[in-house]
Amino acid sequence: MFYAEYNLRLFFILLQQSFDIACACDLDTASAVRLASRYKSAKTVYDAHEYFSEVPELQHRPIVKAIWEWIARRTIPYFDAQYTVGEELARLMGSRYQVHFEVIRNIEPHNSDLTLPAVNRDRKKILLYQGALNVGRGLEACIEAMTLMPDWEFWLAGEGDITKPLKELAAKSGVGERVRFLGWIEPSKLPAILQQASLSINLREAGSLNDYYSLPNKFFDAIHAGIPSIHMDYPEYKTIISQYPCAVLLDRVHAPLIAETIKDIDVHPEKWEQMVAACHEASKHFTWENEEIKLREIYERL
Repeated sequence: MFYAEYNLRLFFILLQQSFDIACACDLDTASAVRLASRYKSAKTVYDAHEYFSEVPELQHRPIVKAIWEWIARRTIPYFDAQYTVGEELARLMGSRYQVHFEVIRNIEPHNSDLTLPAVNRDRKKILLYQGALNVGRGLEACIEAMTLMPDWEFWLAGEGDITKPLKELAAKSGVGERVRFLGWIEPSKLPAILQQASLSINLREAGSLNDYYSLPNKFFDAIHAGIPSIHMDYPEYKTIISQYPCAVLLDRVHAPLIAETIKDIDVHPEKWEQMVAACHEASKHFTWENEEIKLREIYERL
């Protein structure tokens, strides 16, 4: 009911606008954009920020999920252009909806002033997580891993539903002094915090296909900061890392495995240096300047 009311309101708002092209950002705006654009004889673009019908919130709601998939099949194929955030997701959605998806990533502009972090034995060993503190992010396992790495600190930049339980777990595990909760950080201040870290970590557990095919901005944030990172062994990461080995991938969220992986990088500084160099090369390729060219081409075609 909410979706119908929302799209009806959006439809009438669009009817009052003058436009040549309308872009639907994800499935919840698709119907209104398609209908209003048809009425105005305008072109349409579908911008898939995620695999909408496969988000975690729908995994245990089969009827609602089926409704969203029904909407997807009756709207997505009929847009004049479609794009999404990663190559593997583009292939998957393209196959499901029988259309070609372009890839447009949401990435920062290239920073030509990037200074590669140097190996320094006196450098504080910091593992950094940035983002929402929610279930399914592997944060509990990261805190448990700290018990196996007494010379490391774990910094969490963000807030969320499990902030309090995580603080309690850190205290209970005896690592409270080495687990720092930084709270919400302004985006402009995150690069400076990343530069202090030795490694960035992002372990989003696969609760859904949307999780499995995710490619969050924080992956590119670490690349642009020249900081190696640790992620799950998911398709989008594998595709990029096969070209630019700037990160390590784990096959499961497991505290001993996290600790073992970090220790291996720690005792082999040449591996860390190689990943830093790969970050530098990747940061030249994965820039908004390059993505903008592709985005302009899509709209110019229309």
